[in-house]
Amino acid sequence: MFDETHSSAPPEGAPEARDEAPLDAYSRVVSAVADQVGPAVVRVESRRPGRRGGLGSGVVIAGDGLVLTNSHVVAGARRVRLGMAEGGDTDAEVLGDDPATDLALLRAELPRRAVAAVLEDSKVLKRGHLVVGIGNPLGFESTVTAGIVSALGRSLRSQSGRLIDDVIQTDAALNPGNSGGPLVAASGRVVGINTAMIAGAQGLAFAVSSNTARFVIGEFIAHGRVRRAHLGIAAQTVPLARRIALATQSGTHGVRVGEVMAGGPAELAGLRVGDIIVALDGIMVAGADDLLRLLNADRIGHAVQVSLLRDGRRVTRTVTAQERVQPASASGSPG
Repeated sequence: MFDETHSSAPPEGAPEARDEAPLDAYSRVVSAVADQVGPAVVRVESRRPGRRGGLGSGVVIAGDGLVLTNSHVVAGARRVRLGMAEGGDTDAEVLGDDPATDLALLRAELPRRAVAAVLEDSKVLKRGHLVVGIGNPLGFESTVTAGIVSALGRSLRSQSGRLIDDVIQTDAALNPGNSGGPLVAASGRVVGINTAMIAGAQGLAFAVSSNTARFVIGEFIAHGRVRRAHLGIAAQTVPLARRIALATQSGTHGVRVGEVMAGGPAELAGLRVGDIIVALDGIMVAGADDLLRLLNADRIGHAVQVSLLRDGRRVTRTVTAQERVQPASASGSPG
């Protein structure tokens, strides 16, 4: 006799059974991230008389009114307008604006029990990790995109000529208006602030790492601006082969010099493209965010001992760090 109890279930190992589970798992992660962080994402509009304003996104990082966004979205304004995810607009004051990292910090009167996102340690990221971008691309609010981390520790030169270090590369679809919105890990914590895409490129977008954002936020709150030293290089985080790390007593990662600024401190000290920085004043450097953190205001004008790998050997060069000149905020373009 025909047994109807088994007629509707596909055989174990059938294509439907194999494909459904991973698809559902992926969907569950993305939708959970969107539900958790989406309410913390705001629209940011800056308008200045006689100048073109910025239009982008931001993310609430503290329930008492702190909002993180891009410097180019703020576009040099001192006050901006926020559109809340759950409706309603409010004004916000610009507490800090740092074009060198394309980050800005805002303070606004937010509704009671406003949802705030949490900044994760971006060092937990690896290539291939799932990430979710949330923002307002092309005016379409509360848009969610997903992709993977394509590369870490990039340096990115913005349209205004600023060089931004410790940038996350992703293939999550980002468009004008996503700028300033969060890049979120599967954990539901923010690992980056979306900052740029390359026109004409397919699946190539960038976000400033959350570790860089943490440093900049601390400077804004303490000083109202970011004072920092610099060596005059473009830096990129790179892994070190285990045998090289052991032989040179270095860590698992270093910072590769990708560009040396003409006439800058690094060139004057003899640093070259291809050198890999592994320590600063004896403190291990495991990434571009470490270098940014160590080159604080205390090292401006002081000699810094830079340990680096060159031709398989560990050598030391003395570099006199200079203060990074704060460029004037660009008027910015939307996104």
